[in-house]
Amino acid sequence: MNNVKLWIEGEEKACEYLRKRGYRILERNYKNRYGELDIIAQPKHNADVIVIVEVKAKSSDDYGRPIEMITQHKRKKLEQVTSGYLQTLDKEYYVRFDAIEFIDGQINHIEGI
Repeated sequence: MNNVKLWIEGEEKACEYLRKRGYRILERNYKNRYGELDIIAQPKHNADVIVIVEVKAKSSDDYGRPIEMITQHKRKKLEQVTSGYLQTLDKEYYVRFDAIEFIDGQINHIEGI
């Protein structure tokens, strides 16, 4: 499977996973001048929280786990894009950053990266 197909499948599976666990998907592939957010979700039980989900997909973990691809630079970029997104809203939210690893068809949700 090529990288694009793997990434698309990983993001689809991540959204499915989140929905089954009571999250509402607010945005997918949100873009602004700072970059892109894979998934913006909200727990159904907490309307004051927005969860920014970075999806990382790999065909195997032979050369490290997908979470290891989220560098300090990437985290800073996520914060910048999120800040821009929050400015478009008319309410303040608590923000949590999560990651979903998609490895060989398996999902691993890491809260609070």
